[in-house]
Order: sequence, then C-alpha cells, then structure tokens
Amino acid sequence: MSRTTYIFSLLFAFAYTAYANPNTMVVQKAFKVTQVPSEHGSYVVSPEIPADGIVPSGTELTVTATATAGYSLDAIYYTFKGGPWGTLSVESFEPTMKITVDRDLDLGAVFVKNSLVENLNVTHDVVYARPGKKPLKYDVFSPKGAHKLPMVIIVHGGGWSANNEDIMRGLARELAKDDRYVVFSIDYRWINNLDGDTEANSMHQLIEDVFGAIVHIQEHATKYGGDPDRIAVTGDSAGGHLSASAAVLCSLIGDGGFGIADGVYQFAPTYIPKGKSMEEVRSRIMGAIKVAAPSYGLFSASDFKPFIRQEDQGYLDAISPVAHVPSSAHRAIPHFMVRGTEDGLVTKNVVHPYVQELKEQGQTVQNIEVKGAGHAFFDWKPDAQTRKTFERYGVPYAAKMKSFFDSVFYK
Repeated sequence: MSRTTYIFSLLFAFAYTAYANPNTMVVQKAFKVTQVPSEHGSYVVSPEIPADGIVPSGTELTVTATATAGYSLDAIYYTFKGGPWGTLSVESFEPTMKITVDRDLDLGAVFVKNSLVENLNVTHDVVYARPGKKPLKYDVFSPKGAHKLPMVIIVHGGGWSANNEDIMRGLARELAKDDRYVVFSIDYRWINNLDGDTEANSMHQLIEDVFGAIVHIQEHATKYGGDPDRIAVTGDSAGGHLSASAAVLCSLIGDGGFGIADGVYQFAPTYIPKGKSMEEVRSRIMGAIKVAAPSYGLFSASDFKPFIRQEDQGYLDAISPVAHVPSSAHRAIPHFMVRGTEDGLVTKNVVHPYVQELKEQGQTVQNIEVKGAGHAFFDWKPDAQTRKTFERYGVPYAAKMKSFFDSVFYK
C-alpha cells in the first residue's frame, strides 16, 4: 500500500465515523461557546454570551455582523469538532445568522476587502440535480455586466467525503475579480453513504455529478454572462481528480451504463436537459472544455482505492484520468498543475505519472512545485490559519492559473 493510499484510508475511516454516526453526541445541559475576535468588522450575539462561555443547551443565538468601511461580510460562521479534517464549519452569507447551541462551538464573522466582491454578482445555491438525499448545487461569481465571458468551473476537494462548494469561494473570487471570467463553484455527492443516502454512492456517480453540473451550467450560462462553449475546469485534491476527469473522461459520456455490460463504462450526467441526446451532451462538453487546472490531485484509482468498493480493473481504469489522456492531435487540453513541496498527502510520485502521460500525448503542461506549501492551499475556511495560507499561496498561484487560462482564451 502506498503512503498516499494509506493516508486516504485513515481519512476515510475518520469521515465514516463522523458522518455515519451523527447520534453519538453526548447529551449535555450546557455547552461552551467561544467568540472568535474579528478583523475589519464586528458582530454582536443575542442573547449575550456569559463571561465563562457556558450556554444552556437548546439556546438560540442570533449573530449580526457589520463590516467596517472598505470591507464586506464574507460569512458568519460557527465551527465544531468532527469530520476527517478535525473540524466542521457552518456558514451563512447573510448579515444575520441564527445558531442553536447543541455542542461546544466557536463562532465569529469574517470580512473581505470590497475590491474582491464589489464588481461581482454572487448567486448562491443553484440546484442542478437531486439524485439522492442532498440537493446538488453550485454558486456563481459573475462580473457585473458580463457578456459571453469564458467560464471557470471549480470542483472542491475533501477526500470525496467532506466540504461543499463554499470552500472554494476564495479561489472563485480571485479568478473572477478582473472581470475576465464567470466562475462556478460546484458541489457533488459524497462517496458511499456519507450523504445519508440508503444506497451507497460510487466514484463514477460523483464524476457523473460533475458532468451534470457542467451540462446545467452550459444550459444557463448566458443568464450569468458566460459562454457555454468556452470552459476551464479546476479543482483541488479530490476535486483535482474530478476536474481532470471532467477534462479527459468526457469522451466516455454515453447511455450504455457503467459496468452493466461487460467492458462498457459510460458516464451518464446527473442532469440532462429535456430533448437533448447523450451524443449531443458529450459532443458539446468535449468541445467546450478547453483547459484544465487540477491542483494536487490524484489521477489513478490505485491511489484512492479505500474509497472504492468495486475491484475489477475495467472499473478502476474507467475512473482514472491517467488512463484516458487523449493525443493533442485529436483533442488539445492544456494543463496547469500545482502541488506544494511540503504536501505529505499527495506526493510528487502520485502526480508525476499523470504529468508524464500528458507530455507523452503531446499536451501542453505547466507543472509547478510550490516551495514550502502543504496540502489544500486553495481552500478558504473561516479559521485564521486557513485564510493566512490562502493569502500566502492561494492568491499568487490563482493569479498564475488565471494567466494560464488567459493564454488559451485571450490569445
């Protein structure tokens, strides 16, 4: 077992414990509520939190946030212990949030510079499909006055078992802020039963969710000022795998089923517009995706086997982008790729075979090792450390990513 596979198996075990057993919380009469100091704005809590922070269970808190001049509210939030990464966050993008105290938690508010958001129309929670318990949705970051701009579709990470589209909003703002791209940040089902679905979700269905989101975005692109036929895809970690899948596995979109017939593995997007054939959908996606930026991702199923119940090689190959890179003579898909030199989760040896395969197929590749960076530096969470990491690494490498996209769309 490789180091990466071992680490992901541990993360999956943590994720399963956190999400499969939600009722294991100890019943208490009161909990500790900690208020996190804010910068560039303030918030008030009603009723007021006692000096010792102890609040009776079931108390409903109302949190109201106000930004200082030159800043806007990013989110009101609370965090608590749980999930594969140690903590989970619940966020609200409205100036008032209600929180029912049922566990120990930290709460606060985060603010961002007006320059990041003042020229954006932000649309939250557009539902594109409901294949299971969780509605699948995306957020849109559209420059005001946008018209037929190229689109960037971001797929979040989290071990295929955590997070949602909100965690990529920092990257989305960076890519949209210069008014050259309409950016969509998408969500998808979590693997196995982690969404609470009775029937376990398989990896190919997560890929089908990504394709479904792309189809829905193409159908509604003009509403947000986007060009449905000029798309860049990006994502980090698990989202690196899923965004690479969108780029190179789209030729396998079809209605033949996934492993139902011997040797046949075809992806059926979770959303298909009425009156559209699978062939039309496949052709349009293949023609629209012009460039990819899968960040610190995994590209072979051999590196994430703990998340997969299926064992036949045909299935494993079908969900592995490295096995389906097209020749550039047939279909050019330039790739921008980054990975931190201190990333102990997705090692250089995990990324290298995909980079080599891209090069062997004649694809343009810009592969960057970010000195000093660890894993997940494109993530945006309310805690100060994650935001600091994003400022140090995410912001400059988002600019490099955007420059790479420019070389494709703004020649």
